[in-house]
Amino acid sequence: MRLRSVVWALVFVGGFIYLTSRADWSVREIFRPLQTTGRLWSAPEVARTATFGADEQNNIDIYRTANSATVNISSIVYRENWFLQVYPERGQGSGFLINDQGWILTNQHVVSGRAPKIQVTLSDGKSQYDARILGSDVYNDLALLKITPKGKLPFLKLGNSDSLVVGQKVIAIGNPFGFDGTLTTGVVSALGRTIRAESGTFDNMIQTDAAINPGNSGGPLLDSHGSVIGINTMIYGSQGSIGIGFAMPITRAQAILDQFQKTGKIARPVLGISVFYVKGDLAEALELPAEGGLLIQEVQPGSTADEAGLRRPRQVVIVGNYRLGVGGDLIVAIDGKPVDGNDSLQRAISRKWAGDNIEMTIYRNRNRQTIRVKLGEAPQSL
Repeated sequence: MRLRSVVWALVFVGGFIYLTSRADWSVREIFRPLQTTGRLWSAPEVARTATFGADEQNNIDIYRTANSATVNISSIVYRENWFLQVYPERGQGSGFLINDQGWILTNQHVVSGRAPKIQVTLSDGKSQYDARILGSDVYNDLALLKITPKGKLPFLKLGNSDSLVVGQKVIAIGNPFGFDGTLTTGVVSALGRTIRAESGTFDNMIQTDAAINPGNSGGPLLDSHGSVIGINTMIYGSQGSIGIGFAMPITRAQAILDQFQKTGKIARPVLGISVFYVKGDLAEALELPAEGGLLIQEVQPGSTADEAGLRRPRQVVIVGNYRLGVGGDLIVAIDGKPVDGNDSLQRAISRKWAGDNIEMTIYRNRNRQTIRVKLGEAPQSL
């Protein structure tokens, strides 16, 4: 037993001496660096200024040019509450310069209202100017503003919206929710859209998935060359962009600018009648063609419609839930196109100017005839 104890003691002491003498070797083995080739992360071999793809560089180049010509528009409209107290209501939108003298295009709804005070802030966020309305067109939701700058300003070139194709790239710049100088990109999603809004019906609108939000209204929609092909006007839904926005084709604004340059004003066309759309059973109950049309309810005395001989109702009848004037003319086609809804006349007039002719096919005394009417000029309402 004594000998066995001595042997175990020697083994223990020998093992301790061996382990302590190899302590450095153990540390070196445990913490030896990983043997790898190259880095654990990806990086350029040489640090350089960032380079971009062709499409990215196109976005950057357009933004550098176009943002400087895009402006923030704020308007203060004085309204009355239920207690006849006047209070200021502030609106906000966008616009863009079309020449170096301070002429600005925007939406009419951005600056509409009674006695609006309009302030324009340039892209630097510091230069502010009071603006005046040179003219507006509520039917096309367009307005032309003027500021008096201290020097020449950058401006955008107007492109051609008639040659657009679905799928081509577009860029929107504006001030959504007050965030100045915001760029969004997308494509032309559809063309020729008809949009019905509180202020009226707008034809031939450009649909895009470029994000458009409140505050973008009036800002430019650009093509890949940086030319303006539309004016951002509205979104689908009231809460924010869901990938469906609409822009007014720039060719409509070009026509307004041409008219203003020639006459010094924007003359809104007016016909001077009110109408009611009838078709089907209602039309037949009134002894009119089943395909229906626009039944004239009123002709304003002295209007161009009155001068052209359009007939007003001779009596009033009640048919079902409708109280209608009958005996007047029924408009069944406008400029050769059949009437297909209550807004057919408004849509036709929105494509014309004061002084233009409009051709109407009417149903009178069981016969059809064509009447050409010269559109009058409505008093301008800002």
